[in-house]
Amino acid sequence: MEPLTTRKDALQYHAHGRPGKIEVIPSKPCLTQIDLSLAYSPGVAEPCREIDKDRDKVFEYTAKGNLVAVVSDGSAVLGLGNIGPDAAKPVMEGKGVLFKRFADIDVFDIELGTQDVDEIVAAVKAIAPTISGVNLEDISAPRCFEIERRLKAELDIPVFHDDQHGTAIISAAAVINGVAIAGKKMSEAKFVVNGAGASAVACTNLAMELGINPDNVLMCDSKGVLHHERTDLNDSKLPFVRETEARTLADALVGADVLLGLSVGNVVTPEMLLSMAANPVVLAMANPDPEIAYPLAVETRKDVIMGTGRSDFPNQVNNVLGFPFIFRGALDVRATDINQEMIHAATYALADLAKEPVPDVVASAYGLDKLEYGPQYVIPKPFDTRVIRRVSAAVAQAAIDTGVAQKRIDMEAYVRQLGERLGEERDLMRRVVSRSRRTHNRIVYPEGTSERILIAAEAVVQERIAVPVLLGEEKVIRERAEELKVSLKGVEILDPAKSPFLDEYVEELMNLRQHRRITAARARARALDPMWHGPLMLRMGHADGMVSGVTRQVRKSIPPMLKVVPLREGVRLACGMTMVFSKLGTIFLTDTAINISPDEGDLAEIAMLAAEEVAAFGFEPVVAMLSFSSFGGTPHHKTDLIRRAVRLVREEAPDIIIDGEMRVDAALDPNIQARYPDCKLQGKRANILVFPDLNSANIGFNLVRTLAEAQVVGPMMLGLEKPAHTLQPHSCGVSDVVHLTALACMNGHPNPLPTHV
Repeated sequence: MEPLTTRKDALQYHAHGRPGKIEVIPSKPCLTQIDLSLAYSPGVAEPCREIDKDRDKVFEYTAKGNLVAVVSDGSAVLGLGNIGPDAAKPVMEGKGVLFKRFADIDVFDIELGTQDVDEIVAAVKAIAPTISGVNLEDISAPRCFEIERRLKAELDIPVFHDDQHGTAIISAAAVINGVAIAGKKMSEAKFVVNGAGASAVACTNLAMELGINPDNVLMCDSKGVLHHERTDLNDSKLPFVRETEARTLADALVGADVLLGLSVGNVVTPEMLLSMAANPVVLAMANPDPEIAYPLAVETRKDVIMGTGRSDFPNQVNNVLGFPFIFRGALDVRATDINQEMIHAATYALADLAKEPVPDVVASAYGLDKLEYGPQYVIPKPFDTRVIRRVSAAVAQAAIDTGVAQKRIDMEAYVRQLGERLGEERDLMRRVVSRSRRTHNRIVYPEGTSERILIAAEAVVQERIAVPVLLGEEKVIRERAEELKVSLKGVEILDPAKSPFLDEYVEELMNLRQHRRITAARARARALDPMWHGPLMLRMGHADGMVSGVTRQVRKSIPPMLKVVPLREGVRLACGMTMVFSKLGTIFLTDTAINISPDEGDLAEIAMLAAEEVAAFGFEPVVAMLSFSSFGGTPHHKTDLIRRAVRLVREEAPDIIIDGEMRVDAALDPNIQARYPDCKLQGKRANILVFPDLNSANIGFNLVRTLAEAQVVGPMMLGLEKPAHTLQPHSCGVSDVVHLTALACMNGHPNPLPTHV
């Protein structure tokens, strides 16, 4: 099984731009001396005095209530071992990214330069006033057990060792459902665990708490079964010693109903799997290689209910289903602990959610037509936006019920707030990429020798987005790829001079240019130019989409595309739309590529094309036609033009929510809109901004990208019969090429991407 990313990709990702994956950003203005006086001296003294009088005010005046420390000594980093605190830091930063991404929790990653239990406990206790929770990470057993036990006893904030309890929660949910799907009872199931570290111990303990009979449990370490005759066992293994004749993993698996693999890859053979009971539940969670590979397991036994730690197969046991949402619930009620009742509540919430009908948005995100509770779906998917509502709410309620919550909440309002906290639009590109994987489209890249295109093509293949077709001389492309150490596996190379369709393309160009005569020699020269050859491939049905503009200026990349690729039927013009991913959600800017000075008809067409595309992404289009004034504030022929464009849209597409002319602040702030009683945006923030001309559009989106450091994708072309997108050579990167490739695959969408759950 090939990895989705290469070593080069990973290193570039972490080193590009600002090193690492995180930064600290002020949440209040810090522009003027007044701001700084409020943020620090003398203004900061006021909240300090209030907190001194009432310690609970720290949650009102500081970020403590949403802050978790991810603490590690680097002694047991997954798959890497004892690599120390410095080498562990990328992992801890990554954990912080997941906390923020999935549950909007802020994290300080703390890598400690000691592996002494007393020193670690003392260090965490010393920083406890800064935070509201501690996530212990990648600390080796058995020290991790003692560290967690002591910190839970000595601190009044939640302490959670994710390597133990996170894996335990997700695997237990999978076991509950897997055993039920197999038609068996938890109390009767024969349970085998391969591995005896922190995760294995926690997973086994939780499974027994939730119904597995301890007498039916056999645990194996690297030396075999923990049986009654062994004398080499530490204290953490002793509770799992059983009087049994089984000595090896193969012995233990005979007749077993459940296998939890928390060890190393490829230790379970097909013969071992065949020896298990009917409908066995196998969770092979070693990473990156499971104890038995998923394809081998399902080939060996059709009745196996199989899960792994990998994202590319069904039933991924992924800790991200647990820790962000468990801490979210604990923080929101100011819990003093994450107790077993809260852990049980999280487990059952996940197990129960898997039994519910799965929204189309979840299935679509994973490139599937549907997901249904059964052998291929025993636990929810990590990107299911319902998880935060179910798990966090269940954890919060359990904290309240068991008396460890210091704050009571309106649970109905809380569930609603959780659903709104993380907007689903942030998943847009992930859903687009997932949808693209279902198309198997051939995407042509005219600039096939470009470094960015070559690296992007490799990524496109690895992500299974499309089949890249690189135009250019094959020898040059292969030499360039070798220099860059880029794999061309799965990539097609086409030299226009050797195309079997070259004569056909020449003839088509001459037919296209009948109104302005073109010689056969000129037509052939153009057909040999990759920037013309690519659009011709689209026109003639020899490719499904195109991405260009990495090396050529827009004035050289757009004209061949517009002259060769026809407009869709009924469409009057093509335009460009750029997506901006901001804190306000996803904003679509148009026209950012083609029409320099559009008239009212052009603007109306641009607005309708954008609205159609945004609806295809699964969002309700809300269109603002931008100008330098709002609703007649400054009479001018340019504002008159925009108002006429709005009228045209309302006449032709009355269902579109649209208004203008308006300034951008009114478009994005419903409070400002409220000053204009006749505004027709219905109190909604606009998600489509139509600029009055290309001048303002380019200035606008480049300002946003540069100053706000917002993530920008595009421009994507709208209105063409086939998806053909062009980038800006000076500012685009590899990820831009990959994103536009996925969009090119999705542009043939027969149905919208669903978004609402």
